Amino acid sequence: MYNTILVNKKNKLKENYLKKINLVSTTDIYKKEILIEENTYKAFLELKEFFKSKNIIIGIESAYRSLKQQQEIYETFLKKNNEESKENIISLPENSDHHTGLALDINLIFDKEKLKNSDSLNEVHSFLSKFGFILRYPKGKEKITGHIYNPYHIRYVGKIVSKIIYENNLTLEEYLEQFNGVIAVKKEKGITSFDVVNEISHLFGIKKVGHTGTLDPLAEGVLIVTIGKATKIVELLTAEDKEYIAEAKLGIKTDTYDITGKILATKEIKDNTNFEEIIKSFQKTYKQEVPVYSAIKVNGKKLYEYARNNQQIELPKKEVTIKSIELLSYTKDTFKIKTLVSKGTYIRSLINDIGYKLNTYATMTSLLRTKQGNVNLKDTYSLEEIKNNKYKIYKIEEVLNFKTVCVDKDLEFKITNGQKINNLWKVTDKIILKNKSDKLLGIYQVEKDYLKVWKNFN
Repeated sequence: MYNTILVNKKNKLKENYLKKINLVSTTDIYKKEILIEENTYKAFLELKEFFKSKNIIIGIESAYRSLKQQQEIYETFLKKNNEESKENIISLPENSDHHTGLALDINLIFDKEKLKNSDSLNEVHSFLSKFGFILRYPKGKEKITGHIYNPYHIRYVGKIVSKIIYENNLTLEEYLEQFNGVIAVKKEKGITSFDVVNEISHLFGIKKVGHTGTLDPLAEGVLIVTIGKATKIVELLTAEDKEYIAEAKLGIKTDTYDITGKILATKEIKDNTNFEEIIKSFQKTYKQEVPVYSAIKVNGKKLYEYARNNQQIELPKKEVTIKSIELLSYTKDTFKIKTLVSKGTYIRSLINDIGYKLNTYATMTSLLRTKQGNVNLKDTYSLEEIKNNKYKIYKIEEVLNFKTVCVDKDLEFKITNGQKINNLWKVTDKIILKNKSDKLLGIYQVEKDYLKVWKNFN
């Protein structure tokens, strides 16, 4: 379940949502039973304890509402007020934030009086994000939220999202529409790249998340993850060179080319006085055979599907470039290398090829990706660090090696409308274009004497 589920005038409650949330029972300020989403309640209790230390008593006036409850509230409101006054004040059934179980109407008591002073309320609001809450309907954002300013309606979205929303003065609507960026994750062994993407998606409450180069469960290191509109540049980041440190065992061959696979054959290990020379000979461009346990498709079917069904298939070969390769250490039956390679290179296959040249077999035992493009291992964060709000979000322009320029209003209009523009900057490939407010407009690429849209970010 995403804490960022959006329910407003334009977005009705999804039918299957209530099957996914866990509602718990508590009481409101009137001692009546109410329901609230479990994690929201836990966060509220922490918030309540914090405000208690500041001599502020916080209570809940309203939490989860069923469709029937919202219908009754809506009809009661109309009886007391005219039809026109309902605009931006009361939500229709299916369009209420309260249906999520994540929203609370709170009551704040300070020195036995309800807190109403604007400055005091602003101070209260400044602490919400530390506990995963946001002010759902802030002042000045009425046209975006569809509701009048309400200083007592708060919403649980989780600590990561609440921090971003508060620090950037966003509404939930703006966050889901505008937020994008790139995060460098330090992938650990034992999990898949998809596991990382899925975790980031839930932590940031955004479904559009991708990665830029698969790392098998055995591998660890740099995994660049794109969020929101940054998924548009996945192919550019995937194309970047990658650096690895890999270890291998000599004398055995597995079906996966790594130590996790089934052993297919063993072979005597011969002494190689020219070990380093053989390793260096792979610093070249050559046709590398794709391992059968990979996601490359042949005739519309992934290679690993053929392997699992014991179907024979001619393995495709791809041209790859080993830009640099260095022998770090070796023993009679092991070796360790550091290598910089082009897009599409399989280190498992490289090690397998090295084994053949050493007149034996070689199987990869560990793999660490230390660099991708201009992102190094030291720039990455573990999933645990990210969960604890320790991370950096890179802007799209920060991870791309293209010229970035700010344009005037006239050019901004043309770019926003996807028009071709003159190549004023004499670039030969692509260029990143922003407006004077530092908003990313798009990435353009060369076409003869002009620049045309490659990706539009409006």
